[in-house]
Order: sequence, then structure tokens, then C-alpha cells
Amino acid sequence: MHADVAARLGGWQQAWRLLAAAVLGVPFWLSSGVVLAQNQGTGTGSWWAIGDPLVALGCLVALVWRRRFPLAVAMTVAIASTASALSTGAVLLALCSVSTRRRPVEIAVVGLAYVSASPFAVGFFPVSMPPGALWFGLAMTALTAGLAATIGMAIGARRVEVRSLRERAESAEREQSARAEQARATERNRIAREMHDVLAHRISLVAMQAGVLDHRGDLTSEDTRVLVRGIAHGSHQALEELRDVLGVLRSDPGRPEPPQPSLDRLPELVAEARASGLDVTLTTTVRGKPSDATGRTCYRIVQEGLTNAAKHAPGAAVDVTLEGTAGGTLHVTVRNAPDAAPTAPPPASGFGLLGLTERVTLAGGTLDHHGTPDHGYVLTARLPWPDHHHEKRA
Repeated sequence: MHADVAARLGGWQQAWRLLAAAVLGVPFWLSSGVVLAQNQGTGTGSWWAIGDPLVALGCLVALVWRRRFPLAVAMTVAIASTASALSTGAVLLALCSVSTRRRPVEIAVVGLAYVSASPFAVGFFPVSMPPGALWFGLAMTALTAGLAATIGMAIGARRVEVRSLRERAESAEREQSARAEQARATERNRIAREMHDVLAHRISLVAMQAGVLDHRGDLTSEDTRVLVRGIAHGSHQALEELRDVLGVLRSDPGRPEPPQPSLDRLPELVAEARASGLDVTLTTTVRGKPSDATGRTCYRIVQEGLTNAAKHAPGAAVDVTLEGTAGGTLHVTVRNAPDAAPTAPPPASGFGLLGLTERVTLAGGTLDHHGTPDHGYVLTARLPWPDHHHEKRA
């Protein structure tokens, strides 16, 4: 829609504006009737009773098209209002409407036409004007015209401001969606790069073990069983790793990044956080060793939780809890108390947790993060932990 064209009004919006214009003209019409009665003694004149309302009705009907043809309608109503006191409200609405476009030339032309035509209204009413009444009438007409134009310009400025705010909000929403999508894509690609070397290593081991079986004919049955179990286990792990990167294209094949540390590196991560001044407590009741993919995801969850705690509550105590067993679910919780000496929050991109959510979802788990009643914060995750050893024995 063009900036100069206002939105089309609904039925009720159009009706109440026209009704307000008609009601606004009633005092002017009645006052002119009183003046006629005082001058004639009896009666108020046929034009006042019939012609004046008909002209006002025509002006109100013309106002229906004021948004499509603002200048033409405003000029027509301004000139026609000369013959009708009841149409005063209509001409003020027309002037207000054309003023919303905030074009000084149009406002001046319509206002000048309205003020210049007002003295000719005396010809339609057989009344005698006292000395100075003409100038008083011109002053009052100019005052009302200026008031209508001011209101119209204010409405126009408000429309432009609202339109600008709406466009900025829509643009910001599009940019936010684009950044969120980019963050998801970046996280997925990073996961693929992390898993590349691990997956290649596992497949190489499987190929080497299969080669030994093919070329060695002097192996005992026990050695053969050991190699077969190794191939089965390595293949299963490779398939698990492949599931995490399926459908994700590596953005930079020539520069693969090393895989991220797994669950066994968590004590080192906590030690580094303590060395940096963070009060961290690690509690773990994990029985067994999860797969490398699950361990890396768990490491990443704790890393993100400690990073956020260091940013937003550097003086608070942080509790890291891990619990779970094979064949069930691995629970990860990072909880920090409120900072004893709160400071201004540092700038943040807001996409760390978004990328972490994408990673946990790819692993088949769920992630939740929210504030606590004591103004702290808690990050929790549930990761599936299938029992592969039980499956192999079965």
C-alpha cells in the first residue's frame, strides 16, 4: 500500500465518523436558526429548514470517498459548506482528513477555500450583519480550520510512526528468525565436524579387524570370536555416530575440527571453572560409560551451563549433578544460585541455548532451562542411554 493512501475504513468506523461530523454541525445549524428567528420575527426561512440539511447530507455522502480522492472531496465540501451551516462538521472532517497527508500546499488550498467562502453564506440567510461581524466570522472560521488541520497532521504523524514501528518490528522478527535458523545450521554443521574424525576412526578399526579375519588363517576360535565381537561393537558405535550426522552436510571438508571431549573430561572442565573463580560442585552417580555421542552431548550441556553461570552469576555457587545408568536415561542438571552481588548483565547473543537445544534434540533427548523461585537458574537435560552390552548378550 502506498504511504499516502490510508487503509480503507470498515462500515462501523466510517459510520461513527460521519455521525460525529453530523452532530458537530448541529450547534452551528441551530444557532443560525436562532439568528434567523430573531431577524424575521416568525419562521426561520425555507432554505434553513430544507436546503441547508440537504446540502449537509450531500457533503456527508461525499465524505465516503475522502480517502480515495482526499483533495477533490475536501475542496468540494469546503465550497458547498458555504450554503449550509449544518455541513460545518463535514467540512472540518474533510479538512482534518486531507491534513493527515501532511502536504502543506493541499492544506493551505483547502483551508483558504473554506475561509474565503464563509462570507458568502450570508446570501443564503436573510439576516442583517452588525458592524465587525464579518471579521469576527472570518476569525472564527480560520480558528476552526487551523484546529482541524492541526489535529489531522497529528493523526498523520501518528500513522507514519505506527507504520514505521510495525515495519521495524516485522523486520526485526525476520532478522531474528534468520539468526535463529543460522544458529541451528551452525550447530548442526559443528556436530558433523566433531563426529567426522570419530566416525572415520571407528570405521577404520572395523575394516582393519575384518582384514585380519580375511588374511589370517591360523587364528584360534577364541581369537576369531574376539575379532567378531570387536567388529560388531565398532559397527554398532559407527552407526550410532552416523545417526547424529545423517542429513548434515559438512561446510568445510578441508578443515575438520577435533571431536569435543566426552564424559570422562568433565572433572577437568569443572577444575578449569574452579580455577577461573567459579564455585562449582560436581556430583555424579553415573554407573557405566555411555556412548561417545551421549558423552559429548553431556559435556556440552555442562559446558554451556557453566558458561552462562559465569556470565550472569559470577559470584554464585553452581551445582552440577549427573545421574543415570545404562538402559535408562542420563540426567544432567546445572543449577546456580542467585549472584550475591548482582552486576549489569553482559551482552549475549542468545543462541548458545538454542544451539544446545538442537544438539540435544538430535540426540533424542529433551532440554529445559528456567529461573528458580530464589532468582537462580537451572538447566536440565534428559538423554537416552541404551544398554548396548545387554543387547549384544541377548
